[in-house]
Amino acid sequence: MKPTLFLLAAGMGSRYGGLKQLDGLGPNGETIMDYSIYDAINAGFGKLVFVIRKDFEQDFRDKIISKYEGHIPCELVFQSLDALPEGFTCPEGRTKPWGTNHAVMMGEGVINEPFAVINCDDFYGRDSFQVMGKFLSALPDRSRGVYSMVGFRVGNTLSESGTVSRGVCGTDAGNLLTSVVERTKIQRMDGEVKFLDENDEWVAIPDSTPVSMNFWGFTPDYFGYSDDFFKVFLADSRNMENLKSEFFIPLMVDELINDGTATVEVLDTTSKWFGVTYPEDRQSVVDKIQALISAGEYPVKLF
Repeated sequence: MKPTLFLLAAGMGSRYGGLKQLDGLGPNGETIMDYSIYDAINAGFGKLVFVIRKDFEQDFRDKIISKYEGHIPCELVFQSLDALPEGFTCPEGRTKPWGTNHAVMMGEGVINEPFAVINCDDFYGRDSFQVMGKFLSALPDRSRGVYSMVGFRVGNTLSESGTVSRGVCGTDAGNLLTSVVERTKIQRMDGEVKFLDENDEWVAIPDSTPVSMNFWGFTPDYFGYSDDFFKVFLADSRNMENLKSEFFIPLMVDELINDGTATVEVLDTTSKWFGVTYPEDRQSVVDKIQALISAGEYPVKLF
């Protein structure tokens, strides 16, 4: 069974402004998401599932889904504030979505095969889809708790326009994930990659340090674990009373690896991540895509 690609497309780019997912950066107006989908199809993925906001549906069908008809099957699912387990209601005044893992949970009804999860506004590169597609396709039938994450080398994920946030990963001798620590300020300084720690001190790390860019590989059992733990999350009054609390994928993954339910293999990739974190990044992304086309990695027109 071919793996599915699950695309997180419900968010807005707060720092960039507007819907980054619909910004045409390729020579024929291609979005970053178009390149991810092109790479996924070539890496053996067999279906796309997009999670979006319901009010975004028609625009999304017209501008996005229509491109892929005839290339790969597509499904749409919707993230909403009131998509909560029985017995829970959305607190009055909450406007912020419940987070990335809540978005993943929306795919439960349409995904019955191994699947990868990505952001729509990150350019992950061809090799990252190849390593993830290979991992998911090789899983035995009905595998449970054997997950993966593409671990980008931090030196390949920086912005020239400012600091970036990355999940800095710890691994064991078998390359299994042991921890993900979110570092909100990472940049290259004095020729080294450094992050600002809890004591406001800059700490250097090797360029090859793996970081999470929200490119995960799961099997369908992940939905059941998420359903159960989301109830625990919501039952904590600190989460319900905080109108900005979010149920993130790393929070769920951390729970599963710490209690021994799952392992997460960190897959190395040579791909260089890039994206539009700041408005100033846009031209750089356009130039990098053009360079990849000139090098023969992508055709001038994808679909």
